[in-house]
Amino acid sequence: MEQFVRVTGIAAPLLRINIDTDQIIPGSEIMRSVDESYERWGSGLFAHWRYIEDRKSNPDFILNRPPFDRAQILLADRNFGCGSSREPAPKALRGFGFRAVLAPSFGGIFYNNCFRNGLLPVELPIGNVLGISEEVEADPAGRLVTVDLEGEFVESPRGSRFGFRTPKLLRRMMLEGLDEIELTLNQTPEISAFRQRDRRRRPWAYPPISQTSQGSVTLEGSRWNNS
Repeated sequence: MEQFVRVTGIAAPLLRINIDTDQIIPGSEIMRSVDESYERWGSGLFAHWRYIEDRKSNPDFILNRPPFDRAQILLADRNFGCGSSREPAPKALRGFGFRAVLAPSFGGIFYNNCFRNGLLPVELPIGNVLGISEEVEADPAGRLVTVDLEGEFVESPRGSRFGFRTPKLLRRMMLEGLDEIELTLNQTPEISAFRQRDRRRRPWAYPPISQTSQGSVTLEGSRWNNS
């Protein structure tokens, strides 16, 4: 997973309430291809708003207009990412180029899926989001927004700072660029030490083993290679 520590970039205001995962990436876009790359998911982002007939770009949609077509931060309204649990929703935002979404609240499953796809969801009061949006709209390309996960703050173009909190484990995963499997593998010494202690405390819970001269471990009725 791509590491996230701090991002400074163009912010795109899309201040609509209850944008659900079907609006983020419609079901028809999921069936268009079997390609699982972020680029492919990004092409389907907000497809019903972003494209008109024959898949031409809708010039009225904000993400089709410069400089918002290069935005890395999305400013959203309440309950962003509600609805179904489809994981392509955060993948589509990531595929477009977004690294963070600032909103007053998120759909619960969408919120967790964001962390697993290198996209940081940041909860801020609606007044803060609207204030940042007003500063951005005056000069979208020149007034950049910073999202700092290490310091857990957002900095507006004029320098106002707003703190936020992130679940401890999910924050570590993003700061170190680890998915859940990699995070578990990094704890192998602690897991092995626990198993040794637990084996001594509860030997009846483990199958009997014997070490052979070839370094393999034999269970009663089974064998696996330990080399």
